[in-house]
Amino acid sequence: MKRFAYSFFVFSLVATFLAASAVAQNPSPTPPDDPDAVKIFEVRLPVTVTRKKNELVSGLSKGDFIVLEDGVEQEVTFFSDERTNPPVFVGVLMDTSPSTAGKLAFSKEAAKNFLYTVTRLRKDQAAFMTFDNEITLHQDFTDKLDLLDRSVERIKKTGSQTAMYDAVWEFSDQKLRSAPGRRVIVIISDGDDTFSRAVLADAIDIAQRTETTIFAISTKAGFLGTVPGVEAGQVRDRGDKNLVELCEKTGGQAFFTGNMLELERAFTRIAEELRGQYILTYRPANQNYDGRERNIEVRFRDRAKTKDYKIRTKSSYRAVQDNLR
Repeated sequence: MKRFAYSFFVFSLVATFLAASAVAQNPSPTPPDDPDAVKIFEVRLPVTVTRKKNELVSGLSKGDFIVLEDGVEQEVTFFSDERTNPPVFVGVLMDTSPSTAGKLAFSKEAAKNFLYTVTRLRKDQAAFMTFDNEITLHQDFTDKLDLLDRSVERIKKTGSQTAMYDAVWEFSDQKLRSAPGRRVIVIISDGDDTFSRAVLADAIDIAQRTETTIFAISTKAGFLGTVPGVEAGQVRDRGDKNLVELCEKTGGQAFFTGNMLELERAFTRIAEELRGQYILTYRPANQNYDGRERNIEVRFRDRAKTKDYKIRTKSSYRAVQDNLR
């Protein structure tokens, strides 16, 4: 009690001194053009353009696009394409819950093939994490394919639950926040989330705040044969719908595989898309961190292109201050 009283007395003296100093100095307001006072934030959009039969479209330029936020055109400050895109930092998050036991060997092989395909030597980096009732980072970001290969190969057993949203939150917040390039998560899962403290909205929020694009491959259908509707990409239940929402709201895509060939094709498609993305960065006219969800739309400047091409990017973000590095 005496220590608390003494600390409070010292704190009061310091507070009084600081208040008196502030009055004596009578500081003038900071000029609005002071770089230390003006905090400008920008929004980065991974943009995928396809034509009929889902073929990727290359060769477009900054002038081909218009970015709208809440219906108002915004200033585009940066543009890159497949020749000039920044490196990819991709995390492969694999479900190792009990229901994956019969598919584990093939999922591991497919994951290794994907890591080999997506990681360009001396440019891109990848990491590997598993989730069940525990979340385990087996390999941090690296461009060394042998390390990634060994980290996947070491997976031998499954856990007891599925904590997918927690895994997305942890990887986005702890690993992708400071990644100096495009931030991507690829989820391989066959089940609904059963164990996370986080919910779907939390996973979407942290991915948007860290500018992370999420792709997901659902292996729920299994690999024993044809499953009607799944190969065509049809959503089957509430868990599938949540997976689609998680991906679409971050600019990615969910794939629903019904056999081994479809799984391999899904991995190939993601790797190709990451190669062929356009990156658009814009500076919102509204620079206030008001916490509101703001809607995003990317259009073609030439509306005639809309007939032949389709644009996919994230659809919104929440205007909260975050410490991206």
